[in-house]
Amino acid sequence: MMNDFLLQSAPAIEHLQRELRSVRTGRANPEIVQELMVDAYGAPTPLQQLASITAPEPRLIVIQPWDSGLMREIERSLTQSTLGITPVVDGTVIRLPFPAMTEDRRRQLSKVVDEKGEQARIRIRTVREDIIKHWKKAEKNGEVSEDVLEMDLKNLQASVAASLRQVETIVTGKQAELMKI
Repeated sequence: MMNDFLLQSAPAIEHLQRELRSVRTGRANPEIVQELMVDAYGAPTPLQQLASITAPEPRLIVIQPWDSGLMREIERSLTQSTLGITPVVDGTVIRLPFPAMTEDRRRQLSKVVDEKGEQARIRIRTVREDIIKHWKKAEKNGEVSEDVLEMDLKNLQASVAASLRQVETIVTGKQAELMKI
């Protein structure tokens, strides 16, 4: 019965980690733009499938499309994204220069990270509540004894606490990375 929680809460933590990769810190990280959707060949396509993405310097991302005909579409997607960085088209590559972040911007992004962490906590708690309802229904139907249910509930709470600590560790680490100058 405990595997139910582990199977259902793991996606919440994985989703949090994916979401936090897209939060821009002071350093250029290719993961920030990899999942950016570009309208290519009539269908939305992740940028990583259309170009090579590198970070040759700490504050610069270089995007080199495999098809030069997609330069305008990639530039348009980057401009319309929430990154807040103006792409510079330089021949066959697009450069994304990352300006130094201000203290206010760091604090704003720290709040965004905290909100994403709270969403993950809510997902984990929702999974817990769903499992408890399922278990109590099983007890009511006579499928599980009261003693077994009580022991499983204690184990469930321990797993929930561990998952919430993991979320907190991830959020705290990202916030520390954001505040580092």
